Parts: sequence; structure tokens; C-alpha cells
Amino acid sequence: MKKPAEKNVLHPRNRHRGRYDFAALKQCHPALTPLVQINQYGDESVDFADPQAVKVLNQALLHHFYQIEHWNIPDGFLCPPVPGRADYLHHLADLLAEDHQQVVPRNINVLDIGCGANCIYPLIGHREYDWRFTGTEVNEQAMKAANAIIDANPGLNRGIRLRRQKDTDAIFRGIIHKNEIFHATLCNPPFHASASDARQGSQRKLRNLGLDRNAPLNFGGQQDELWCEGGEKAFITRMINESVDFSRQCVWFTSLVSRKENLPDLRRALEEVEAVQVRIIDMAQGQKQSRFIAWSFFDKPARSRMLSK
Repeated sequence: MKKPAEKNVLHPRNRHRGRYDFAALKQCHPALTPLVQINQYGDESVDFADPQAVKVLNQALLHHFYQIEHWNIPDGFLCPPVPGRADYLHHLADLLAEDHQQVVPRNINVLDIGCGANCIYPLIGHREYDWRFTGTEVNEQAMKAANAIIDANPGLNRGIRLRRQKDTDAIFRGIIHKNEIFHATLCNPPFHASASDARQGSQRKLRNLGLDRNAPLNFGGQQDELWCEGGEKAFITRMINESVDFSRQCVWFTSLVSRKENLPDLRRALEEVEAVQVRIIDMAQGQKQSRFIAWSFFDKPARSRMLSK
């Protein structure tokens, strides 16, 4: 049987471009050892349909590559794929470098909209680039779990802080304080338009894994993480409209866009709010094509000045 291709489409700085080195991962994180098995290609792997195996693999990756020794999420919360999340951060770093003499800026302020229980973007971004993160979250249990991760790993509280978004209809309001400057925002918006759509999407993933439709989903996910009324297009459009009120307090606003067909409407929304610069950054992980949209209300000289302060 032919082996799958190497993950060579990930960003050049992504630490996960090659196959997982399970020998190194097991040595760093022994809890992974009993979950590693020989797959149909004769290679070491884990059962990606097993939620516990996926969680422990994430723990090993975060421990080995990012020195996060303690990472855990409550059952049922989103367990993110680490390589793809790292890719967003590296491509965002390149975008910022374009306004910073082609050098990735350090010690900047980044806002993560909906950090989740996993807090994955702040963890990786802080370790890779020394960025200071503010993570927002509407779910109280998710925020407690994310704070527990920060508290359990010495030094993280100097680079990561969380703010509770108490208004479920707001994104930046109540989060960005007066006179506060962020150099970038990032977001993995709710993908589905309804709970029914989310269930159907979960069932498709289960079928692709060859599992019964009632089997537990390996990556989990709560309502706020998986769906909102109108899906990602409605969420990002709301983000675009609200960003106008904070146009002088953020250099680049960005968000993942899972569905390429949403881009034309999002571009029109950005034209209506008179964004000065709009970029679509393409990414890919294996067979999956992804991208994020970025917009700024500053011209390039102004962005350069703000990133150099």
C-alpha cells in the first residue's frame, strides 16, 4: 500500500513539516508510549479516531516542541491539530514582517479571538516569537481551562493573559481597552451555521474515518467553537463591521476562512468599511486547502511605524 505524502506544504518554519518522530515524542512524553501502534503502512502512529490518543499526541507535541509540560482540556472541547494552528501563526508572522523590514517583529501585542480551552495560538505564538497574547473567550469553562494551562507552566503568565467576553454579540467591544494597541488579531471562527450543520459535519468526518456515526468525535468542540447563526461568513462580517470602531488600535485584523466561496462577500464587506489594505493568505496542510483574510485601516508607512515602536 502506498504511503501518504510528506507534509511538505506546511510553512518552511513550521516544526511539523516532516512525519511525527514518535521515538522522540515518546521519550519526551512517556504517556504517549502505550497509545502508539504500527499502522497499515508499517509506521508508528496513533489512532486518530481515539479522542484520548489525539489529546495525548497534542500534549507530546506541545511538550517536545514548545516546552509546554502541562496541557489539558476538558472532555468535549476542541482538540486542535497543532501543525495547522502553527501554520497560521507563521504566515501571520510573514505578513507582519513585510511591514517590518522583512524581519518578524518580536514583543508585539496579539489578540486571539476565542482562544478556547486549548489556548493553542497563544501557547505556540509566545514560544515561537515572544509575542504577548491577549486571549478572549465567551465560555466560562473554556476560560478556566485555558487559565489552568497558563498557571501550570511557569513563565507563561508573563506573555499570555485572558479576558472574558461577557457580551456574546460583541467581538472587540469590551475587550480592546481605550488607548490600547494591538499589532495583530487572529481568529478561528465558528465554521457551521447551526447545530444541525455541525452534527452533519461531524458525521461526515466519522464516515471518512470509517467509524460508526455515534462514535465519539476525536477533536470535540462546543457550540461556541463549532457554530454560530450564519456560520463563519456572518461571524467574520460582524468582525469586519466592528473592527471599524477599533481601526486606529490594531495594525492588522485577521481571521481564518474555511470556505473559499465566502471570500467575495467578505471582500465586499471590507470595501464598504473602506479598509486600506486587504490580503488573502493561502495555506495548505496535506490535502486541505486553507487561508486567512487580513485587513488594515493603515497604509504601509503607518503600519511600519507602529510595528517599529
